[in-house]
Amino acid sequence: MRWSILFGGKAGEGPNVLAHIVAEALVEEGYYVFYSRDYESLIRGGHNFNLLTFSDEKIYSNDSKADILVCLDDATEEIHKNQLKKDSFILKGKKGNMYFAGRIFKLLCLDFKILEKRLKKLEKRFEENMKDAKDGYDEEQKNLCRIIYKKNNLYFTNGSLSFSDGAIKSGLDIYYAYPMTPATPVLTALAQKQIENNFLVLELENEIAVINAAIGSAITGAKSMVGTSGGGFDLMTEALSLTGIAEVPLVIYLAQRPGPGTGVATYTGQGDLNIARHAGHGEFQRVVLAPGNPKECEELASHAFYFSQKFKIPVIVISDKHLAESLYTLTEKSKLIKSAKSTKLERYNSYEKDETGAATENPEIIKRNVERRIKKAAEIEKEAEKFEMYKTYGKKNSNNVIISWGSTNGAILDSTKDLNVKFIQILYIEPFSKSIKKELDGKNIILIENNATGLLANLIAEKTGIFIEDKNKILRYDGRPFLADELKKEIEKRLK
Repeated sequence: MRWSILFGGKAGEGPNVLAHIVAEALVEEGYYVFYSRDYESLIRGGHNFNLLTFSDEKIYSNDSKADILVCLDDATEEIHKNQLKKDSFILKGKKGNMYFAGRIFKLLCLDFKILEKRLKKLEKRFEENMKDAKDGYDEEQKNLCRIIYKKNNLYFTNGSLSFSDGAIKSGLDIYYAYPMTPATPVLTALAQKQIENNFLVLELENEIAVINAAIGSAITGAKSMVGTSGGGFDLMTEALSLTGIAEVPLVIYLAQRPGPGTGVATYTGQGDLNIARHAGHGEFQRVVLAPGNPKECEELASHAFYFSQKFKIPVIVISDKHLAESLYTLTEKSKLIKSAKSTKLERYNSYEKDETGAATENPEIIKRNVERRIKKAAEIEKEAEKFEMYKTYGKKNSNNVIISWGSTNGAILDSTKDLNVKFIQILYIEPFSKSIKKELDGKNIILIENNATGLLANLIAEKTGIFIEDKNKILRYDGRPFLADELKKEIEKRLK
């Protein structure tokens, strides 16, 4: 059983709050829920919608068609009428969002007391919200009582919250950021938890100030982290090179959105793989990690602190808007690794330096320094092999191999449940596992990415010598995530 509800309306009319209340109630009653947000870069007006999918089985993505359409304004029905399934339900009327909450609870046969509990948590306008919700609940005549609720031990989170939790549990001392969608939710989450967890969050005037301040904190021994999106990361690249030569541990959270330039500020994409791997001048080592769900966000946050402290390098955790803001239902708790602080207050330099930390132009010292830094590559690779650098799902012996990274994970898992495929999800972009070559040799390889040029395919060719045919690349680059039912059809066209 798999149901989808689309909540649509203008910014400011409350589709987010409405969707979240319904989602939390469904999770509480034992259903797996996934929902994503589609919104314009506007405070008021425009058209926003949330797409909520729930099931009695694990789910990680949405479908293209909805069973229930909730219209908070007149435009929603017209915009989404082609996204409705046969025999779908349309809820509309000039009412507030909590009126529709009441109708949905009645339609889904959810106890009104669960809604009342959620409204109390909102605090604001409780009496008014309760009246609207009760009106909607009483007026709704239809029901879907064939939906059976059962209690499960589930929890509900998104990539931003989980990454923040992973950083806190890894001993974060200070987080610097300048607001930029879709990295801002991590700034917000950490700011709300800084007092109780004894770390500091600082918003500075721009991304250049952010990364330089973080480097300053790191050389005093603090576990430091910065967060941004593509345009802000561009501004950080000179200082990124500084971490390389000065050997300063730093964790960087890079939440992707479509570029170049401002691109589409509130939508998703995977176009920043190359800049994460190559940004900065000169030769220095880094680690690039790519979580595909909130559990991995928390786990790879701990990996990031581990590698940055152990090898005194920058570690970039690369996410995207879809993973950062979509809500997932999870069952398993994360497995984190501990890291010890590795820096102390001493003499640092952006120049090549001698053993005292003083700048030098001595060719022998320069050569020795370069070789020592480059030697870290083999050490990092050996250390990374102790961990799960990629995951495999599906039919282990299938000749059809899907390969991808990041937030595409959810739609791929949902779309391939009954297909003869093996799915390889890359977690470690840099270093890249040598074992992947044998997983791909002689296989029918299908690439799935949220970009226009197949950046992972280029990386695979570079690292393994294996080239993926253009006809086997499933690429989406309109700012929207993959949807499970549509993706399944594209995959089926490429199976052998």
